[in-house]
Amino acid sequence: MKTSFFSTLMAVTASVLLATVSCKNSNVTPDLGTASELRVSAPFADQTTQFAFDISKAVTTQEGSSKNVFISPLSLHIALGMIMNGANGQTAQEIQKTLKLDAQTLAEANQTYQNLMTNLPGVDPKVTLTLANSVWYRNTFSVETPYQDLLKQSFKAEISAQDFNDPATVGKINAWASEKTNGKIPKVIEQIQPDNVMFLLNALYFKGDWKTQFDPSKTIDAPFKLASGGTTNVRMMRLNAPIKHVARSTYGAYELPYGSDKYAMTVLLPAANTSADALINSLSSSEWTQLQKDMTSGTVDFGLPKFTLNYEINLNKALSTLGMPTAFSDQADFTKINAQGGLLLSFIKQNTFVAVDEKGTEAAAVTTGGISTTSMPQPTLCDRPFVFVIHEKTTGTILFVGKIADPTKSGNS
Repeated sequence: MKTSFFSTLMAVTASVLLATVSCKNSNVTPDLGTASELRVSAPFADQTTQFAFDISKAVTTQEGSSKNVFISPLSLHIALGMIMNGANGQTAQEIQKTLKLDAQTLAEANQTYQNLMTNLPGVDPKVTLTLANSVWYRNTFSVETPYQDLLKQSFKAEISAQDFNDPATVGKINAWASEKTNGKIPKVIEQIQPDNVMFLLNALYFKGDWKTQFDPSKTIDAPFKLASGGTTNVRMMRLNAPIKHVARSTYGAYELPYGSDKYAMTVLLPAANTSADALINSLSSSEWTQLQKDMTSGTVDFGLPKFTLNYEINLNKALSTLGMPTAFSDQADFTKINAQGGLLLSFIKQNTFVAVDEKGTEAAAVTTGGISTTSMPQPTLCDRPFVFVIHEKTTGTILFVGKIADPTKSGNS
């Protein structure tokens, strides 16, 4: 079912995990290092919510109006946070700015990452949420000790040196991803390239039952209008109950809470005269914050399709567009990972899963970043017609000029 509505639903569902933290912690203090409860500073919350919408816009634009989209801004943010800590100079500045963390110090950001890793999973005992990080590096490659220590402390990362020439290593990395996502994301890499020296992974798993569940007996077959103008049949769940909602001129918002009301899915339904893509492009941190304030509870007869989606996307293009192209280039500076340099971020991709039914939602994401050695200088071969000049260097006097069109011919015939 390729539809613009699903694009909105999935992008917003993905951002809920981050945005929920943003909305409910807007006035907390920034002292996060030893917190025993989830505390996120207002600047971090606001800016990272903006990042969630920025990356959603970039991905939606990249994918087009007819394709489903489902990403996890939080998983991506944490993975990029690990990568950012290995960067220096312009590379680090671009990543930090793309993550909307340029108004904070790296130490402040790392405190927040540490607090999220420690305390976000325990926010709602009725909802299962797990976060995990791992770093895998080639056993012939040296990783700076301070960088390893920081990943262990701030990101609770498991760090492992492996034989990247052993095919079994691919299986180990995929097994970790599968284990941390309850089997929902069984594979994140197909093979290890000769220039790959490190993989950084974040895994996020979410499972929550609706606070007010849909009655399966009321689920019906219903037509669904596609972005192309055609229709398809879906299994439409129905709920007639008090829920928070608000009407805007271009969309309606409906909040469906999970568990103890600490997490929610906010469904944004575009008005008939607009599109889901246009809706995503209109979203911002300030609009999201205002939306939460404007929500009021009232009985609504609400219909939501059941759906399941497995999704994968390479985010190099989207992240370059958002402001961090240097990390993907030979000019990248990851000397905090290895002081010798010569490294770049060869790829960052995300694999996600989501299933929505009458009982609730199960969702998972694994963000994988690959660090590789920069490409070796390519040999310059005179393998096509060329010109040559014989000259005297001190005066610049040219003695001969020639052109070789066919080196196998010894004459001009």
